Amino acid sequence: MAISNVSLTASARSNLVSLQLTADLLGTSASRLSSGKKVNTAIDDASAFFKSQSFLNRASDLSAVKDDLSTSLQTVKAASNAIDAITKIAQQLQGLVNSAQQTTDTTARTTLATQFNTLRDQLDALVNDATFNGTNLLKTSGALSVKFNEDNTSTLTISGVDLSATGLGITAPSAAFSDANISLAVLQLQTALTTLRTTASTFGTNATLVQTRADFTRNLVNTLQIASDNLVLADINEEGANTQALQARAQLGISALSISGQQQSAILKLF
Repeated sequence: MAISNVSLTASARSNLVSLQLTADLLGTSASRLSSGKKVNTAIDDASAFFKSQSFLNRASDLSAVKDDLSTSLQTVKAASNAIDAITKIAQQLQGLVNSAQQTTDTTARTTLATQFNTLRDQLDALVNDATFNGTNLLKTSGALSVKFNEDNTSTLTISGVDLSATGLGITAPSAAFSDANISLAVLQLQTALTTLRTTASTFGTNATLVQTRADFTRNLVNTLQIASDNLVLADINEEGANTQALQARAQLGISALSISGQQQSAILKLF
């Protein structure tokens, strides 16, 4: 039916327009209540929508960085744990050397030398097993590049250190500990333990830095998500109140339209 074929009084048309506007507002409130958002598309608010998306995009990029930081942190912790174990082996080696110092019995010294070499081999085996996620920081061939931001402009490189028996300067004694072997081993183990403590301290510092950046990145991701939500999320309480008010307004509009129709009907009864 063409619009021109229907004639409404000014009051009826005004009431009808008011009802249509109310229906549109009710639809908007219903959409916000169902989605929880006041901005669902760029049509609702282009500025808020695209700014919200930019916050979410960066949060997504930083989430990937956060995951990489978590893996990097575990890699450093794995190396630190291995250093603790190597330190214990070095201390055991030191105990064997001390025992050799306290005896002149060749058989006893031979047994101690055999135990020393066995432990020395176990130290190397431990170093070889200290690989985490394909990286072994207890070998000079191992290195870890830690990325702190989404565009890789802030990084930390943790170089591998040779903590094998050879790298620590711990040589194998002769078949039976000689006095010269014992004296040399005492010096070598003192140096090795100093190296292990220094390296453990360095890795501990790196682990703390990576943990600090991981915490910062996690908090930044949360901040970006909150900023995005503040731009697009609806106030559910407010929308609920709006819906109730609009429903009442719609009922009043229908009543007004009905009264307007009754007035016209009463006029027609005069003819």
